[in-house]
Amino acid sequence: MPARVLPVDDALPRIGSGQCRRDQDLTAEELRRLLALAADVKRSPGRYRKALDGKYVTLLFEKPSLRTRLTFELAVKQLGGDCVVSIGPIAEREPVMDVARNLARWTQGIVARVFLQQTVDDLAHFGQVPVVNALSDLYHPCQAFADLQTLWERFGDPAGRKVVFVGDGNNVAHSLMLNCARLGVHMTVATPQGYEPNQNIFEEARLEGEKTGARIAHAYDAAAAVDGADAVYTDVWASMGQEKEAEERRRVFAPYQVNEALMARAKAGALFMHCLPAKRGQETVHEVMESAGSVIYDQAENRLHAQKALLLMLLGA
Repeated sequence: MPARVLPVDDALPRIGSGQCRRDQDLTAEELRRLLALAADVKRSPGRYRKALDGKYVTLLFEKPSLRTRLTFELAVKQLGGDCVVSIGPIAEREPVMDVARNLARWTQGIVARVFLQQTVDDLAHFGQVPVVNALSDLYHPCQAFADLQTLWERFGDPAGRKVVFVGDGNNVAHSLMLNCARLGVHMTVATPQGYEPNQNIFEEARLEGEKTGARIAHAYDAAAAVDGADAVYTDVWASMGQEKEAEERRRVFAPYQVNEALMARAKAGALFMHCLPAKRGQETVHEVMESAGSVIYDQAENRLHAQKALLLMLLGA
């Protein structure tokens, strides 16, 4: 199926804040421009192969990574730049403020995959170079950008479509809510009691949705929430750092498994989405992951293109 994309101007769009610490750093218009640019990068990669020539980016990873690390390394290098990678605790030997100030003297940008959102904020505040949140406890914006690019490819403009996130009201759910709201995409997060999204972030997304006509909602009944959904999204029940809760979470989340019966409640031809890695047999099942409606590997591929677009908007000449 040919990708349906937004038009892109010849002029490289910019992010006014110069940061992507949180999803809120991008306006609705900047988000649309990012998605348009991501589509153009995917369609015509050679056009941008020297866009970051002479630019260096630091990749900081406190958490293990496959998709995030490899797609950011590839993104920087395919755009003509280069990167240095540091794996392990960021502030173990010296405070974040000193790490940030050193990195800003050596490289032109920082990508950080961390445990705490405060670490990302401190890197941006003290470093004074563009900082990209590659995952924190509160947000995962780069995943949401790739998700929306995937929805756009499948549906055209996804405004008015219904996305249902089933499982833990986590960082992925937060970012998806905020960005769906900006684009007019209806979204419901279905969770067990006690695992709701952050209330402040949920309210922020709900208010943003009022401006665009997007209904942002929360539910406890997953089956009812999925009725009429254009896309059903899930994530692991226990994220990194929650290993001690894994057994209890498996018990609590068992009724929220995205299986064939739950997908049957969605629209015919509904998409199945997952940010990966997945635990087959827990939050979802093999049959759903391998079904015709599964776009999980499209999402993974689009991490590369969406992140290229983000880097271009932050660091491109």
